[in-house]
Order: sequence, then structure tokens, then C-alpha cells
Amino acid sequence: MATPLAHGLPDFPWDRIAQAGEIARTHADGIVDLSIGTPVDDTPELIQEALRVHANAPGYPTALGLPELRQAWVSWGRRILNADVTIDHVAPLIGSKELVAWLPIVLGLGKDDVVAVPELAYPTYAVGALMAGAQFVTYSSADSIPKNASMIWVNSPSNPTGYVMSVDELRSVVARGRELNVPVVSDECYVELGWEEAPVSVLDPRVNDGNLQNILSVHSLSKRSNLAGYRSGAVLGDDQLIAAIVSLRKHAGMLMPMPVQHATIAALGDDAHVLEQKARYRARRDVLHSAFTSAGFEIHHSQAGLYLWLTRGQDCLETVNWLAQKGILVAPGDFYGPAGQMFVRVAMTATDERIAAAASRL
Repeated sequence: MATPLAHGLPDFPWDRIAQAGEIARTHADGIVDLSIGTPVDDTPELIQEALRVHANAPGYPTALGLPELRQAWVSWGRRILNADVTIDHVAPLIGSKELVAWLPIVLGLGKDDVVAVPELAYPTYAVGALMAGAQFVTYSSADSIPKNASMIWVNSPSNPTGYVMSVDELRSVVARGRELNVPVVSDECYVELGWEEAPVSVLDPRVNDGNLQNILSVHSLSKRSNLAGYRSGAVLGDDQLIAAIVSLRKHAGMLMPMPVQHATIAALGDDAHVLEQKARYRARRDVLHSAFTSAGFEIHHSQAGLYLWLTRGQDCLETVNWLAQKGILVAPGDFYGPAGQMFVRVAMTATDERIAAAASRL
């Protein structure tokens, strides 16, 4: 009998901090969970209303999505990303993570292929390579991307560090991808959450010189619109790669539900709720930034996104356990690669009351 694919994958990382979570839950005032980073604020009413209005959806949706949905992404991309795209450059996703995991398979990668991922990165980039039977390697700069790479992941603003790549840094990775003639895929789901730096998309002409060949940009509404429970995202870029992605999704039945498509159109057409949510996160970031700094932590990068990247100068699990004793649960930095061994990732996705509780305990 064949071995199930999951047997060849690493353990799900969050299982490693289950014990720390139990310790944190014993705190007299309850746990402050700053680990996973799931949104806690309400989904905006205009998005909920769009879902309700279009709840009667008896027929199958298409993998390509409504033209109005793709046009909404085009308008958003031009407005927010400075991207010169059309509806042929857009494919809707059932949340961005599913594409991150499945893209190496979609692109036909296998045992002879190598996927290049940043040395500190969201674990699913590597898991996606393993799902395809491919290998993965980590890189620290464009120059260190190996010549045998078949695909290159970029993540700016970074999860976990919040680092924002400059135009020049992005240009260097794109140039490396063109030299190797392989896709460069940029995960930009935090692009609207810049604090100390303004994130730049790989779709920006300053990065790609107006040429989108072999370039893809992945986006999500989970954080900017509190839409994680709806599972809505999109991939934008090279129209030929987009066509291949849509073709496979047709066969696999990966279809965004019609009510969610309409909710997404509403979300993309309204910037006001994004600014309101960003203001909430900025206030929470200010509280946590001050509290952790006062408690002796050093904060590295963290120029954008929903996380603070912190160190006390000790192994990450020691820091996780130290904070758990105070009822605060965070993610150990080595979840994201060996380079994170001395760091922890702290999410800003908790209520104002829980954020204040964490600050007081520090």
C-alpha cells in the first residue's frame, strides 16, 4: 500500500507549543494568545450584507470567477499595487494558503526540481515543495538563489519578521528569476499594513520594468478585511501562468462560492474599512512595541505586517516558556527556519483588552 503523503511532511508546527499553551491558560486572568495571528475583529457590515444579498446561489460557480470579481481585483491592484493588469491577469483563490501549498504541483514540479524560499519564511512554502515531491532550499539574498532553482518564493512584508524589501531588493530577485527563466512568486498578503515602511509589490513597474512574464503576486483579504473565515484571495500576474492555474482549478473543482465572490467585490471596493482596521492594528502595535521594549526585548525589522519579531538573547523556546508563565502565548522563531532560533513572533491579532492585559503582565 502506498504511504500517505502526510507521512513525508514535517509535523504541524503549532503542535509543538501545546504545552506552553496549557501553562498560559492557567493564568488567573486567562491566556493572551498572540501566537497564530487569526483576526478577532468583526467582518465589516458591508461585506456581510453582500454575502446575505447573494446567499441564494443554487448553481456551480466557475474556477475563473465572475468578471466583476476579477475587475474588482484589477481596480484594487491598480490603486494599491500600482499594477498594470487586466482581468486576464487575475485568478480568484479559496484563501491564499491553498495556492501557496499547491502551486508547485500546479506548475508541474517534481523530484528533480528545487523551490527557493527565504531563509525565514512561512512554513507552507517548503511544505508545498514537499507535496510536489520536489526539494526546497533557503536563500538570504538574490545572489544566494541556486542556479538549479525551478521556482522562487518572495515574501514582503515578511511573515514572520515584518521586513519590507526595497525596490532594489525585489528587482534583484526578479532579475535572478529571469536569468534562470523560472517563476518568481511574491506572497504579499500584508501589503496594505505598512508601519515604518511602505511595501512595494512585485507587480509594480519599478520592480518588473512593465514585464509580468514569470511573475505572480499572491493576495488575501483575511487580515485587511477580517475575512479569514470566508477564504478569499487572488493571484495576479503573468497571464499565461494564470491561465494554467485556472485550467487546473477547473479540473480539481477549486471554485470560490458565489456569495463569497460578491462579498469580495464589496471588500475590494471599499478602502474605508481597511483604514479603520489598520488604525486598530497600529494602536495595538504601539502598546505591544512599548511593553516588550520596556521588558528588555529587542525588536528587529517589524516595519510592516501583523507581527513583532522579538528576542531576549536566548533560545526561542525558553522565551516562549517565559512568556507562557505570564499567560502570554507566542510563536517560537524556529518555526520559520533555523535563523529564527533566538527570536519569537508576536501577533497583534488580539482584542484591545487582551493586548492591554499582555502589556500589564510585562
